[in-house]
Amino acid sequence: MWPDNIDDSSLSRQMGWSPLKNPVDLFHSEPVVKICAPMVRYSKLSFRTLVRKYDCDLCYTPMIIAADFVKSLKARHSEFTTNQGDHPLIVQFAAKEAQVLADAAGLVSPFADGIDLNCGCPQRWAMAEGYGACLINKPQLIQEMVRSVRNQVEKPTFSVSIKIRIHGDLQRTVDLCQKAESAGVSWISVHGRSVEERHQPVRYDAIKAIKDSVSIPVVANGDVKSLKDVEAIHQRTGADGVMVARGLLANPALFTGYEDTPLQCVQDWVDIALEQGTPFTCFHHHLMYMLERVTSKQEKKIFNVLSSTSAVLDYLRDNYGVR
Repeated sequence: MWPDNIDDSSLSRQMGWSPLKNPVDLFHSEPVVKICAPMVRYSKLSFRTLVRKYDCDLCYTPMIIAADFVKSLKARHSEFTTNQGDHPLIVQFAAKEAQVLADAAGLVSPFADGIDLNCGCPQRWAMAEGYGACLINKPQLIQEMVRSVRNQVEKPTFSVSIKIRIHGDLQRTVDLCQKAESAGVSWISVHGRSVEERHQPVRYDAIKAIKDSVSIPVVANGDVKSLKDVEAIHQRTGADGVMVARGLLANPALFTGYEDTPLQCVQDWVDIALEQGTPFTCFHHHLMYMLERVTSKQEKKIFNVLSSTSAVLDYLRDNYGVR
């Protein structure tokens, strides 16, 4: 049976396994849920394993195109890998058809704790295909997709969430979120910028207004660089969770309060990546992010052009004492 790339015993592959937690329960048991965002190429199993060691409560997979995932066994093998320690886990899908999303959710439901519908990706290719942030202008379609997953996936603890950006007219976003809530969405993650905005300040006031307008959990996302930011955003918005992307790439130990990546975290990444067979490019890129703030320009020039795992390991041993 699919998936045979699940990193676990043959018995678990045959039977699946129960999630360790109902992910919605996290929002009732933690003062603020600390979340690793879905990141293309980066929020894969090895990185999720790392951030879970450093107080990350909930992890997302990278965005997966639901239609490809449903149609192609090859896509399922390459896009989704997990293991028993990888919980609570949310699989994020890009979708534009209710039945396709429901089918994709059904495929991952034995191995994940929920799915998330990407309604926030602002990239032109995604929006041209009908995915991502263009969905915030189609609240009825979002409702239909959420209901389809709810009707088709029988596991009662399985969550269905959405991740959105905001409209210029905030009332439209509030209306969208209320419609999603009525359809049965478990929580809503809000990146506090519009589709057109990239580096403008995050609108935390908008996230607060959304939080005040619904009774389900709301997650704040955007420009989180430290644990102090997590706490400040939680206080400012009332959000039940805070989701971090680039801040965790730069410092996977961010949620434990470290200002920069500690050497032990670098060591843990090396151990995890080697154990799980992480491809060299991914292994190297994560280290480039982790060492960005603690290395000189000259050191970066040397480290960033290393072209093999052995060369990277030698450099880390000689310069940082990492084994």
